Amino acid sequence: MKIGYVRVSSNEQITDRQFKLLVDSCDRIMAETISAKDIQRPVYQETIDLLNEGDTLVISSIDRAFRNTMDALSEADKLRARGVHFQILNLAIDTSNADGRLAYTVIAAVAQHERERISERVQQGQAIAKAKGVHIGRPPVMTPCDIRIAKRKLDNGECTISEIANQFGIHPWTVTRSLRRLEDHK
Repeated sequence: MKIGYVRVSSNEQITDRQFKLLVDSCDRIMAETISAKDIQRPVYQETIDLLNEGDTLVISSIDRAFRNTMDALSEADKLRARGVHFQILNLAIDTSNADGRLAYTVIAAVAQHERERISERVQQGQAIAKAKGVHIGRPPVMTPCDIRIAKRKLDNGECTISEIANQFGIHPWTVTRSLRRLEDHK
């Protein structure tokens, strides 16, 4: 039996492209909406559990199933030990033979390298944006005005940090960090 595995990392992503690649070559397709970085991937685990000796796991591309090179190689070894084959359609790789296993090892390493390069470029871009004064990350919970009001209330003894946190529906540490940022910007 050939079982296809489809993964998207968010609800917004479309699985149609992956399904189209797998539908003609698989007896069954399993789909999951989760980041590959998540250690707990229940549909992936269910897919692996369904595979028996002689079966084949089919994915559209290497990044759809694995977090990194070591994960990809480790999973391929586990499948091979169980007598399960592995196909990556966009690379025409089939690990049922030595050439396919070699190609898979090289491609897994290249894919990991590319993910690391992308991460480096993102970090560099964020550093440049931050140097230009662009806010990186999610929007602050408390506005500068909110922080000044909270500071005044604290200084006057009108409220505690916990009471301010409750008013905003946030954790007291968030209030403390916001107050520290206010002090740092003076």
